[in-house]
Amino acid sequence: MTRWINLGDLADSSLDQSRPAIIDLRLAEAPRVFSHGEIDGMARGVARRLTALGLPPGANVAILSQNRAEYVAAYFGIMRAGFVAVPVNTKVAQDTLDYIMEDAGIRLAFVDAERRAMVRAGIPVISFDDDGPEGFTAQCPPGPFTTVAATPDQIGQMLYTSGSTGRPKGVPLTHAGQIWALESRVGAAEERGMISQPLFHMNGLFTAKGVFTANASAVMMPGFDSRAYTRALADYRVTAVMAVPTMFARVIKEADLIESLDFSALKRLVLGSAPMTMALLERIQAAFPGCTISNGYGTTEAGPGVFGPHPDGIPTPPLALGYPVPRAEVQLVDGTADQGVLLMRTPACMPRYNNLPAKTAEVLKDGWYYSGDVMRRDANGFYYFVGRADDMFVTSGENIYPGEVEKLLEKHPAIQAAAVVPLPDEERSHVPVAFVVPRPGSTLTVAEVKQHALAGGPAYAHPRRVEFLAELPWAGTNKVDRRALIDRARGNEASGGWAA
Repeated sequence: MTRWINLGDLADSSLDQSRPAIIDLRLAEAPRVFSHGEIDGMARGVARRLTALGLPPGANVAILSQNRAEYVAAYFGIMRAGFVAVPVNTKVAQDTLDYIMEDAGIRLAFVDAERRAMVRAGIPVISFDDDGPEGFTAQCPPGPFTTVAATPDQIGQMLYTSGSTGRPKGVPLTHAGQIWALESRVGAAEERGMISQPLFHMNGLFTAKGVFTANASAVMMPGFDSRAYTRALADYRVTAVMAVPTMFARVIKEADLIESLDFSALKRLVLGSAPMTMALLERIQAAFPGCTISNGYGTTEAGPGVFGPHPDGIPTPPLALGYPVPRAEVQLVDGTADQGVLLMRTPACMPRYNNLPAKTAEVLKDGWYYSGDVMRRDANGFYYFVGRADDMFVTSGENIYPGEVEKLLEKHPAIQAAAVVPLPDEERSHVPVAFVVPRPGSTLTVAEVKQHALAGGPAYAHPRRVEFLAELPWAGTNKVDRRALIDRARGNEASGGWAA
């Protein structure tokens, strides 16, 4: 039986509430340390304020902010009062932000000063950085609050994940499902983690929740900078980290810091949210020889993880994702008995996509979620990631769908057609590259193509290489031959054949 009745109330009053919970490095020159009791107090203040506003039960409340302690408190407070927390990806274009807020029916938003203008007109805001009577401190003072007990199927949070339609999809997740996921991975109070990945992603958000289930602590950075991150690992004696492989691909390049600093406290490193190569794993292990490294896997839709240690104690092989955890059912379909697309059914699985019944029907059947990820299973039951069933690829932990980048590029008046494919990259997993057919008579340049992509979409999706072609190659299906373009991209990279 769970000891938590609401995902927003992971505080345990029987444990030492004076222990540090969040070491906030938003202002690097003036770190702020927040105890478990202080975060709990701020969360109660948020819950009290939202309840006093008379929002209807289950109302969706957004958070648009850099990582900071107040973000965590708002996230917990929203759910504690029986409302739905909606952390919003602020890296996307403004029209996408507008779509998310409309799709979710946002009733109020917590913001920092820099992102306040991103909230569409008509939605009230409470700013973490406003010191006046309408700001966070004045509006959400700590005080007594009785946590709303969540019903078994009650939604606690909704994250938005990109989809092949080009519009982000709302993924509602229940209190009970996320609590199940946390209970299967409770850490130790003496652990100290690190969070620099954005809290609107499951990776960083789940790490933050784990801090409170274990009465542990975490160093929180507003964003990832490899040198600052590497220094903080040593300076704050971080013991356990969940991160994206691309982050540590950059960390290990800080050879002077790794040589000069003490990382003896770091004992556990879980890398997930993007594929990892054996070469990268070996380089990370060489840089941090005292650290146990494991390869994680999870999806927003079916929970942050379905794999763990083998029940018979068999060591997990390098690059293996692990063995299915208890109450996580898995199947492989559309392939062989030991390789195919992964289906998952777990207590953490979403009940549906928000406002997308047709898309829901595509990926959910009898509670089974079709991941689209091709997996291989070895003789001991360990699972390994092979690739995507479709053409989506990952750059620095961000999903990129070529069709959406192509649509953006083809909005340029001098571009007749475009095809985008992934190029392997050790630091970022893959990077997008573009093959462009200019309109006749145009004087289009590579720089203009890149600038157009940067101006109209997220920076991580802009093509890092561009080649102009007279026409795109076709396959026998009368579709663009993406395989031929991938081969061409790799050949260009090897020979230096790109124009830029």
